[in-house]
Amino acid sequence: MKIALIGFGKMGQEIASLAIAAGHEIVLKINSENAAELTVANLQKAEVAIEFSNPSLVQAHIQICLAAGVPVVVGTTAWYENYDKIAKEVLAQNGTLFYATNFSIGVNLFWKITQTAAKIISNYDYKVHIDEIHHTQKLDAPSGTAITTAELILQEMRSLSAWTNEIVTKDQLNSRNNSSNSKLLIRSVREEQVPGTHTVSFENEIDQISVSHIAHNRKGFAAGAIQAAKFISNKKGIFNMNDLLSL
Repeated sequence: MKIALIGFGKMGQEIASLAIAAGHEIVLKINSENAAELTVANLQKAEVAIEFSNPSLVQAHIQICLAAGVPVVVGTTAWYENYDKIAKEVLAQNGTLFYATNFSIGVNLFWKITQTAAKIISNYDYKVHIDEIHHTQKLDAPSGTAITTAELILQEMRSLSAWTNEIVTKDQLNSRNNSSNSKLLIRSVREEQVPGTHTVSFENEIDQISVSHIAHNRKGFAAGAIQAAKFISNKKGIFNMNDLLSL
């Protein structure tokens, strides 16, 4: 498989390493220093594009992939306010888009476990909050993974009206959740060398039940992105991890 990497930071480099080891070819690497090389002609050298860049650039990157007729896997988060517009363009142009807030198989299993737990616990008197920790280069807070986690919980716990976010220090995670009973609190921490940790806690005065996903490195995310690229290589339409994993 010939791959174009749009965004060649830590994730792009991890994807390149795993892809080459698996026998794939990286035909284009785009970063901020060579952004002018992201052209239709250069993209058409690839069979699929994988995009991990900046939220402000996602729409333009998808559009140029559509123009080139190249399926695109998008791992960048914090662009979903534009999703409806982009989805219409993809479908109108008979293009291919695979998007996910997290490509890790483990995270997607974590989501299923969390949603099931929330459905059961919704019948009892527990407050819930989410703690997420990422490296300092993470541009968005809360993470896309935390937002997806929150949305799944909100589907099951009807007493909660919305999620809210606080940027805190790691020490502050040891404090009790004092947020409103009607809001799902997401606490975000940014510190060096943390690929990604997400913990959902259901808590009352008697006890606490927690579910966590701790990424030890970026390989799970990168491997999932490559799997997604293979999955859409001969498809048209819009897909996500539920389609890939049949969850």
